Amino acid sequence: MTRTLYTRLVADCLFPLHERLKGHGSVGLRKALEQSQWLTRDVLQTRCHTRLQHFLTDVNASNPYYAEQFRACGLSPSSFGDPQVLLRLPCLTKELIRANRDRLLSHSNQPARFMKTSGSSGHPLEFAVGKERLSHDIAAKWRATRWWGVDIGDPEAVVWGSDIELGAQGLARQTRDSLIRSRLFPAKNLRGDALLSLFDRLQNYNPAMIYGYPSILSLLAEAALQQGRRYDAGSLKVIFCTAEKLYDHQRQVIEQVFKAPVANGYGSRDAGFIAHECPAGRLHLSAEDIIVEILDDQQNPVPAGTSGEIVVTHMSTLAFPMIRYRTGDIGRISTEPCTCGRQLPILMDVIGRANDLLRATDGSAIHGAFIGNIVREDEAVVQFQFIQHSPRQFELKLVCRDGAQPELSDLRAKLLDVVGDDAEIAIQHTATIPVEQNGKFKYIVNRCTAPPFLAGATEQSP
Repeated sequence: MTRTLYTRLVADCLFPLHERLKGHGSVGLRKALEQSQWLTRDVLQTRCHTRLQHFLTDVNASNPYYAEQFRACGLSPSSFGDPQVLLRLPCLTKELIRANRDRLLSHSNQPARFMKTSGSSGHPLEFAVGKERLSHDIAAKWRATRWWGVDIGDPEAVVWGSDIELGAQGLARQTRDSLIRSRLFPAKNLRGDALLSLFDRLQNYNPAMIYGYPSILSLLAEAALQQGRRYDAGSLKVIFCTAEKLYDHQRQVIEQVFKAPVANGYGSRDAGFIAHECPAGRLHLSAEDIIVEILDDQQNPVPAGTSGEIVVTHMSTLAFPMIRYRTGDIGRISTEPCTCGRQLPILMDVIGRANDLLRATDGSAIHGAFIGNIVREDEAVVQFQFIQHSPRQFELKLVCRDGAQPELSDLRAKLLDVVGDDAEIAIQHTATIPVEQNGKFKYIVNRCTAPPFLAGATEQSP
């Protein structure tokens, strides 16, 4: 990796000093992660089991909620070495966290602070994070950006719309970001000229990396295409997309306009940074700190390669343990090796949240990207949103190019072929489709109250 003198100063001196003053172990952890990623999977798995045993032992000694849970399940420190010990524990849900918030806070000398999710489901979740979890998040992201030749201190543009980040920009945060050359570009209420203004500001900043929501970045790219704007990639090496499902059409238009590869990232504010995409195109799990299970509707493990709910045990969360935490996301794990040589397990097909999938009238599951591929076949369509209101009622919102008219009868027929001939699809033309309250944009919205469909459902793929 080629680094400028200023980047070396930041990455090797200023940022490590900043992290040490904050009591974070991110610098040493990042270095350790860059070594462990090349270990064999057997060695990684053995280390993981040992780490889990120590983690559960510490949780048992310091956390009132889990000490009680362990006793109820007949578990003691002597049984924590069992490789299947997690299967004997119930899953942790958002409802359980809300009901036991204070009891989930461990007794420790290490300070922890409460945070909230952005509330995309309408109900923000409050939970606590300690310095160990923060250090992991920093180190995991840092390792992933270095895969792409970007280090701390290289200019970074963060395109973000959540009020949580936008409201956290105090003087100390702004000073730190200025020193490490990380600049926040607010992405709320973007309409017309505001999108093009953001595009121009990114061009003028000339970052080495752009980090943000795929929905916002793809809208930005589409607006630039419509106006014939060109982006001079300059120093840009990679665009990290996170916080939402990344669709193929989004990746394509972002890479087309910005002339740089898109790297997907999977995680959440509550579950942490779970996986990052390498230059070979595979999404690697942060297996040194995080155990990922894929479970079916009855919360039983599914075979490798089978889709199910992503359930996370984060072993850097002693302050507020996240053990078998149900993310509500659907995905599957691959056992195939990656051509990059890293032995970290691979997470495949992160479909998105269960309520972002759709259900056909015959009960089969529909991958959201399948709908997107159909709608985007019509060149008149600039933007869309497909909503399921009930088992038979759907709505398609369309934003079309100036003067262009989509082939509605053909579009409706193709969609009915997917969701069911007995479905009703209302098509609405609109000038804009607003983003969610948290600054994200959702292409697929399921407002059905039917239970989620995980492994075992008949799943249509794009």
